[in-house]
Amino acid sequence: MDQLKIGKFIAEMRKEQSYTQRQLADILGISDKTISKWETGNGLPEVSLMMPL
Repeated sequence: MDQLKIGKFIAEMRKEQSYTQRQLADILGISDKTISKWETGNGLPEVSLMMPL
């Protein structure tokens, strides 16, 4: 998987819904730092979080 491509997609979808990183993190029950890591390509969501995304 291309982490940068996935991160860019997550960021685009989040912005399309007009969510901040904090708002999306609260919905998913994780930290906003985790969202930032995903969006910058420094990590990927756990499988259990893929469907809610």
